[in-house]
Order: sequence, then C-alpha cells, then structure tokens
Amino acid sequence: MEIVVVFLILTFLLLLTGFPVAFILSGVSLLFALIGVLFDFFDYSFLMAFPNRLFGVMGNQNLLAVPLFIFMGLILEKTKIAESLITDMNNLFNNTDSGLAISVVLVGALLAASTGIVGASVVTLGLLTYPVLVKNGYSASIASGTICAAGTLGQIIPPSLVLILLADVLSSSYQQAQLNMGIFSPETITIADLFVGAILPGLILPILYVIYLKTLKIKTMDKKREKINLVSIIYPLGLMFIVLGSIIFGVATPSEAAGLGALGAILIAYTRNNLSKSVLDQCVVDSIKLTSMVFMILIGAILFSLVFRGLEGEEFIHKFLIEMPDDKLLTLIIVLFIMFALGFILDFIEITFIVIPLVGPALFTLGYDPLWIGILIALVLQTSFITPPFGFSLFYLRGVLPSSVDTKEIYKGIIPFLVIQIILMAGVFIFPELATYLPKLLLK
Repeated sequence: MEIVVVFLILTFLLLLTGFPVAFILSGVSLLFALIGVLFDFFDYSFLMAFPNRLFGVMGNQNLLAVPLFIFMGLILEKTKIAESLITDMNNLFNNTDSGLAISVVLVGALLAASTGIVGASVVTLGLLTYPVLVKNGYSASIASGTICAAGTLGQIIPPSLVLILLADVLSSSYQQAQLNMGIFSPETITIADLFVGAILPGLILPILYVIYLKTLKIKTMDKKREKINLVSIIYPLGLMFIVLGSIIFGVATPSEAAGLGALGAILIAYTRNNLSKSVLDQCVVDSIKLTSMVFMILIGAILFSLVFRGLEGEEFIHKFLIEMPDDKLLTLIIVLFIMFALGFILDFIEITFIVIPLVGPALFTLGYDPLWIGILIALVLQTSFITPPFGFSLFYLRGVLPSSVDTKEIYKGIIPFLVIQIILMAGVFIFPELATYLPKLLLK
C-alpha cells in the first residue's frame, strides 16, 4: 500500500510544476510500472490492456461531441456573434435597476449554453463588459464579481464540456462499481442524463444572481438607448434550444446534436456576413489544439488508472473511503472537499480523468446515485473556480482587466456570488431531486 501513496504524492507534486499533465501522468505511470516489474510488485499484464482501452476511446461516440462543441463555441466567439449578443443585451436592460449587470449574467448564461467553455466566456465578458459597467457607475468590485460569476456559468449550464466529460467517466466508474458488486448487466449514465439533470440548477443559479443584483439598485448613468438588434439575441437562443432540445427529446444523440450546433453556428455566422476563410481556418486549428489537449490528458489518465490498479490502488481507496468513516455521508463530503481543494490547482479535465475513476467506484458501491453525484461534482468544481485566492476564473479575469484594478477588488466582488453558489450547492446536496427529478420525468 505504501507504494500507492508514493505514486499518488509524486504525481501530485509533479502536476504542480506546470509540465504538461498528459506527459506527467504517462511518464510517472510507466516509471512505477517498470520499477514494479523489476521488483516483482506489479503485474505487467495490466499494461497489456492499454491498447484495448485506447481503442475504446477512439470508438467512443459520446466523445465525438467534445471537438464539435469546442468548434461551435469558437465560431460564436471569433465571428463576434458573442460580442453582438453582449452589446444588444446591454442595450435591452440599459435603463433598469442594475440592468447592465443583469444583462451580463443573462449573456453569461447564454454563452454558457452556446459555447460551454468557461475560459472563453470569462475573457469575452471581461473585455467587452467591464469598461461599460465601470463607465455607468458600477464599482470595480461589483463589475468584476458579476463578470467572473457569469462567465463561470459554463460549468453547469448544458452543453457544458464539463458535463460531457463527466458523463463518460461517471458511466465507466458506475459500471465498474456494479461489476464489483456482482451485477453483470450494469446500468449506465448518459450525457443526456447529466444535461437534463443540470437544467434546474443551471436555471436557479443565474436567477439567484439576478435577484442579488436587483437588491443593489444601481442606476445606469448613461441613459442613452441605442437600437437593439433582436437577431443577435434570437439566433444564439435558437441554437441553444435546438441543440439541447434535440438531445432531451431523443431526436439526436449528443454527438449528432454537437454536429448540429457546429453547423448552426457556421450558418449564423454566414448569414451575418462575418465568417471569412481565415476565421474558419483559425477556429479549426484552435479546435484541433484544444481537442488534442483533452484527449492526450485522457490517454495519460488511462495509463495512470491501469498502473494504479496494478499497484492495488483500488483496495487502498476502498479501505480509505468505505472502511474508515462510519457514516457514508461523511465519505461523500470528504470526496467533494478533496475535489474542491484540487480545483485550486488542477483544471476540471484533469480532476475528471484522474480523481473520479479513483473514487467513483467506491462512492457508487455505497449506493449513491451517479446522476446526483455528477451534478454535485460540477457544482463543487464551479465553486472552486470562483473561490479566492486561487480560483481559475479569477485568474482568467485578472489577465484581461486593466492593471489599475486591484486584485483585492476582484476577490471582494466575487464573495456574494460565492455565497449564492454555496447555497445552491447545499440545496442540491440536501434535495437530490433538484438534479434527479427532470431526468426521471423527461428521460424515464
């Protein structure tokens, strides 16, 4: 068991160096496998399963949705469709109490539903709306807190990349847990399950943000009302409903819906005459880069998981999570807290591919609903991403704000939204139906 602890600690320490995650996972795994074979505490037959696992990833239809949703988001960003959406939403709410901040939240929700990429949403909102908010009397703290919270909605609102990757990993862990319990016709969890399960939390969160901003009653200083182009609002909304609706009502699989979304984004950009060959080429190249990064980490995580099991890591985790605590609820809280802490230093992709395969089977052995667990994990990671001082979204925003803005102002502004996030997370924890009711109703 001691070698498993060394394996985990060394991997964790190397991840902090900033070296590419995929190569750390692969390199450390192969090193420990080699040492284990030489000193006879590792069975090399575990590595023989790697080609089959790799082939399984290549043939996984659900994972086809990843590059297509990334491509869709990049099209909407680089063709300025997202920028037009922000401008027209600002004009729409210009003369209402806290109207501009509310428009930022609503646009953040729309961007989340259209792109599902948190970094892109935070950066886009920061560049385009911060100057407008400050110009109209918002303090630096309220403006930055609103932008950061709104941009991070992409973690929980479908078609979130987090939910797509979570569904695949949770499904594997859930099936593994059932096989361990002697169930040889295991049930599964799909992307559609997580998408539908995230609808209620994904709607409640921005509504709570809007209620908070309404209580501030900030008046717009610039009363001038410009012409609103409703097409800029209707098109992204329509794309969101088409993509999600096709999945929820069984018209299309997630990968087919992602293809539909990518095509829809291209058509919207084409009809608005802002899709050039150079922009399209750039979107394709960036999609390939992001997709390659995701799948390289996944491949490294597969190798990591095989070596971990060969070092009897599953028995270690089982003993740690199941045999130690007397209360299985305490076990779940411990796991969620570990993920929350890891969210400060690791990206959600790394946590999804590394941590969940380790702890998931043990949690599901305790009888927890994988759908509920998946939504909780997404909310925990979202909370971690906006928690000072290490939240990833805070770093994204800090990178695009003027240097005159004190980092303390960003931290101060995010606190009310963080409290709201914690309230929602506690609500889903206490009332699992917030995550499980709609999938049971719509997907049966």
